[in-house]
Amino acid sequence: MSVENIPYIGEAFALATAVVWAFGVVMFRRSGETVHPVALNMFKNVLAVLLFVPTMWLLGDELLWQAPRADYLLLLASGVLGIGIADTLYFYCLNLIGASRTAIVACMYSPSMIAMSVMILGETLTPLQITGAVLVISAVLTAIEKKGGNKSGISRRDLLLGIMFGVLAVSSTAVSIVMIKPLLNDSPVLWVTMIRLVGGILFLAVYLALVRKRREIMASLLVSRGWKYTLAGSFFGTYLAMSVWIAGMKFTQVSTAAVLNQTSNLFVFIFAAFILKEEITRRKVVGIVMAVAGAILVSFNW
Repeated sequence: MSVENIPYIGEAFALATAVVWAFGVVMFRRSGETVHPVALNMFKNVLAVLLFVPTMWLLGDELLWQAPRADYLLLLASGVLGIGIADTLYFYCLNLIGASRTAIVACMYSPSMIAMSVMILGETLTPLQITGAVLVISAVLTAIEKKGGNKSGISRRDLLLGIMFGVLAVSSTAVSIVMIKPLLNDSPVLWVTMIRLVGGILFLAVYLALVRKRREIMASLLVSRGWKYTLAGSFFGTYLAMSVWIAGMKFTQVSTAAVLNQTSNLFVFIFAAFILKEEITRRKVVGIVMAVAGAILVSFNW
């Protein structure tokens, strides 16, 4: 029996994506205790490229797909925004407010995607999607404790700054995907992924060349106690998560895969409690339930 004939294999891959990405996130959070966000982003992108090259060769995919130069430039720009910039901002958010709050903020991805699709592609919103977007935004607001109510040790400044970085990260990711949406229908997904990763690496390389503390930033990768978390997060959260995400999209309907992918933030929330020992408050629970429910509603196009 071939893989595509296994019942619900696409749904299984889509759900696996959520679990694998969530585990990667908590590893990134632990890695962020010693590794600078820029260095972490550079490492996970380089590792992913090194792993995707033999993967594409084994699958018979072309590394340099026959496409117009404009398509390459668009994908590189998408990688600069969605991987080079967005992922770095996401790691800053993760370090500042922790994995459980980041999981709530990350649900802004779906409303951001919808908003970008409306503004750039001229798509229309359904009442269900509007309801979902309102739920997600309300959930993010629950992550902001009332003044004097924050007992987690996070300053109000860091909390607000982290949420801002998180919202900017998911919004940038949404723009980077919407801008290449016309290419996705006719292009190999692994090739698209590779070129975007290269765009992210190029941006980070330029950034590091311009900042004075480049050696200090990259040297943070060498801290022994953070190395295993950096490697685990990069493998599970980048290479493996992208691989099973592609499989999920291939073997089931995109809408179904998207809904199952949204559960990743719920798994991040759970892993943050059991692996990172982050405090789970009633406010956080309400926030994550509202956020995931809203994100799922936004994924429905009816």
